[in-house]
Amino acid sequence: MATLDKVSVDLMVVLGTTTMPIHQVMRLSRGAIIELDATEADEVKILANNLPVASGVVLVDRNRIAVEVKQMLPKSPDVR
Repeated sequence: MATLDKVSVDLMVVLGTTTMPIHQVMRLSRGAIIELDATEADEVKILANNLPVASGVVLVDRNRIAVEVKQMLPKSPDVR
């Protein structure tokens, strides 16, 4: 198990998505608000190295934000 200590995994939580023209993206500035296609009650997608691995919900406790894993997704057959 010591070899696993050296493995790096890039985790990403996707809260929602949106589509906007590039000219709008270029005009974004600090503090801009981007509207997403999700609500606070929707599940979030959890990606590991850009591959979907689970879904979960966002939890807020005082000033801490966390993601609770609700479901692990089946592994794709082409992924080792």
